[in-house]
Amino acid sequence: MKNKVVWITGASSGIGEALVYAYNAMGAKLIISARNRDELFRVKSNCKDQINVHVLSLDLADGNALPSKAADAIRIYGNIDILINSGGISQRSLAMDTDLATEQRLMDVNFWGTVSLSKAVLPQMLARGEGHIVCVSSLVGKFGTRFRSAYSASKHALHGYFDSLRIEIDNPNVHILLVCPGFIKTNVTINALTANGSAQGTMDDAQANGMAPEVCAQEIIKAIVAKKEEVYIGGKETKGILLKRFFPKLFSKIIRKAKVT
Repeated sequence: MKNKVVWITGASSGIGEALVYAYNAMGAKLIISARNRDELFRVKSNCKDQINVHVLSLDLADGNALPSKAADAIRIYGNIDILINSGGISQRSLAMDTDLATEQRLMDVNFWGTVSLSKAVLPQMLARGEGHIVCVSSLVGKFGTRFRSAYSASKHALHGYFDSLRIEIDNPNVHILLVCPGFIKTNVTINALTANGSAQGTMDDAQANGMAPEVCAQEIIKAIVAKKEEVYIGGKETKGILLKRFFPKLFSKIIRKAKVT
């Protein structure tokens, strides 16, 4: 990974922040993005090699601005080798209680933001004949649970879109990876949107007891190096993938009673 150009969104905390430190230690040239510019500079200050870390703040919900942000990112080092779409927001509210505006914001950030940036950097990857697009989805991108209807929908949408895009590209040196984490110990539940769009403000027990983001980051990097198309990361919750596939009725019975917060 030495001297590879890696652009990471959601880099101000959680999995994104852990990926920044991991790639910095490997000698990569980094572009780090999120809404909070101050937090991005904090992350940069924690890097051993700060010279090769460039801060580019952006808002994934601002779809009109994202193509120009991608153009700015490409100009920094001349190309993007790996784009890691780690930015996103979660949800903690029942479907029938949730405002449509809140559901739209979840789709704008988690789905459309990822699509916009990926489509903007893909042409230069195809022109160079190599590149890697990584989308941080979720286990609930494969199955639904309570309190996450629109969040789950936004992650399901990533799988449909990027599975199709992978087939359309059909280039052995341009790769697309969908990452499905389970419970990772980050602030995602603190920032999760409630029914009216306000932040939940508290940490879920399941999240607090989840995998360390540093461990998750290493698993993501392994999947990128191995050129995998999809990877599931977490604890026993990852078994839900197989249970849903082979025993759907049993899975439905279990997930209705499962503690998911």
